[in-house]
Amino acid sequence: MSYNKILVSLGGGPTAVINQSIVGVVLEARKCHQIDQIYGSMRGARGIIDEDFSDLTSETRQNLELVANTPSSALGATRDRPDHKYCMEMLRVIKAHEIGGFYYIGGNESTETVEIIAREARRTNYDLCCIHIPKTIDNDIACNDHTPGFPSAARFVAQAFMSVNLESRALPGVRLVVVMGRNAGFLTAASALGKKYPDDGPHLIYLPERPFVLDDFLAEVRSIHAEKGRCVVAISEGIRDAAGRSIVEDLAARAVAAGGHPAAPGTLADLLAHEVRSQLGIAEVSGLTLGYAQRSFVGCVSDVDQHEAREVGEKAVQYGVRGRLDGSVTIRRRGFYSVDYGLVPLADVGGRTRTMDDAFIAPSNTGVTDAFRFYLRPLLGSGMPDMYLLRPNRVPKREAAAAPTQDTAPAPRLCS
Repeated sequence: MSYNKILVSLGGGPTAVINQSIVGVVLEARKCHQIDQIYGSMRGARGIIDEDFSDLTSETRQNLELVANTPSSALGATRDRPDHKYCMEMLRVIKAHEIGGFYYIGGNESTETVEIIAREARRTNYDLCCIHIPKTIDNDIACNDHTPGFPSAARFVAQAFMSVNLESRALPGVRLVVVMGRNAGFLTAASALGKKYPDDGPHLIYLPERPFVLDDFLAEVRSIHAEKGRCVVAISEGIRDAAGRSIVEDLAARAVAAGGHPAAPGTLADLLAHEVRSQLGIAEVSGLTLGYAQRSFVGCVSDVDQHEAREVGEKAVQYGVRGRLDGSVTIRRRGFYSVDYGLVPLADVGGRTRTMDDAFIAPSNTGVTDAFRFYLRPLLGSGMPDMYLLRPNRVPKREAAAAPTQDTAPAPRLCS
């Protein structure tokens, strides 16, 4: 079979730079005389099953470049998780369209999808080159220094905590902010890059790599709040107790034990805010979940992330067309900050989850180490915003201006 048609697809959710990888595949493939047609599947794996393809061969370069700089996925996305039967259906469609190159952008589970299709293609003697292109904001793909999508999401998280910290300075209290990351705490740890002054938040950071103990959490919040009059906390959505059970389950069970009935549904941020209010008696407490805005926030994209997302798409085609190899493209760091790209067997990546290195995590829940800051800072890209405070040039009180008595003090006026 002649190798003249390729298919680019994706698994999982979008990122701020996934279009760079898609365009990288398309533009690099156009340079290859072996390739005549370039297809993109709409809505990822689901689009393959439904034969919902877009012909990208004749798309103008100008429009491709505009799309590349647009966050999210121009090809859509899906939450389907292909099992073996699903993958066989994908392969059946690939064969029907006589596709010779399959480029799948995604995380760990996507690598397993590629591995199944590559194995079944070989078993049935179908000439198909299968390449996995890394993508995830969680930064948890094995064999990579970091993953496209993570730097831009980390940039957003760092700036979000800059904002929460400034708001907390103006209106002190406890701010509990939940960040994406089920098994790896890289994105939550990025909150530390929002700090500038010694007393800036986040004052506490809770990662899934360390067991979460509710009583210790309450004691640490109480201590910080007593010392500073405020407390900003970064919490990974994936925090678990020592037994590996979700903290949301623990909090629900705690409510049952206390009141004899399940707690009202709520987010992790809401449930923890309730515990702080009820157990510590702190009135000004708020819980915030950054949510999907972390993934594809327009105007908060790392230029480093954009460049590397483009290059992993280009390298995928080079490995696939020129090398006729199956595998997963990897990013490796060199020197203070530069990268090169490799290709590793799909089995080295599929089914494995990378977590935060111990050297990146501070001994207590008060933050991360300088090693993590040095690791992350170049990934955030250029033009990070800055913040400044007024100098503490306070006017001394005058002894003659005695405080009014309770009887003469005017009633306070409240304003929003």
